[in-house]
Amino acid sequence: MLRVEALETYYGASQALFGMALEVNAGEVVTLIGRNGMGKTTTVHSVMGITQPASGTIEFDGKDMTGQPSYAMAQAGLGLVPEGRQVFPNLTVTENLVATSANRTGRKDPWTLDSIFTFFPSLKERRSSMANLLSGGEQQMLAIGRALMTNPKLLILDEATEGLAPLIRQDIWNVLERLKHAGQSILVIDKNIVDLARIADRHYIVEKGAVVWSGDSKTLMADEALTERYLGV
Repeated sequence: MLRVEALETYYGASQALFGMALEVNAGEVVTLIGRNGMGKTTTVHSVMGITQPASGTIEFDGKDMTGQPSYAMAQAGLGLVPEGRQVFPNLTVTENLVATSANRTGRKDPWTLDSIFTFFPSLKERRSSMANLLSGGEQQMLAIGRALMTNPKLLILDEATEGLAPLIRQDIWNVLERLKHAGQSILVIDKNIVDLARIADRHYIVEKGAVVWSGDSKTLMADEALTERYLGV
């Protein structure tokens, strides 16, 4: 579904990505993991067209999308849950959900307000509340719901549980697990390796703007030296 090859991205004269490469197949949950500042968010921004790569290839759903602007990537079926949630603070929960809703990819069972409220009962209870009055966990659920309302082929989450209390984190992992069982393709960045290993099919470890290891959850969790070298604090 998504194929990234030899991606190089710069911020001015500073190079952030050095030949980044990854793949996400239909129905998979794939992770980008690594320490802070290693290029994970830059990879997502490059894929989404928020930051234009200098070279490399981004192929999505069989089409070359390299260099396309962010709105074109969204229209093609990429849905982003950004780092920091970035909900619209002065809109209600309902207004946030419908603001960018669409079914451009022609899903037969598209996400609707009713299905989002069924999936996130706490949002239904707060549907008339301004987004800036929600808790951090509620805002994250709203950000996920907002992305789902675009009916994405691939859902991307940047720092899925950052800054959330442990119980709320578990709620988010349960949400992602339910989406996986429903067949949603997901690319996720997070630091909670144990939870990621439980739900993800494959992992990419990123170090200094490039992939230094890829493999499945069983292999990742069995190699303590690997996780200590690239993921340890």
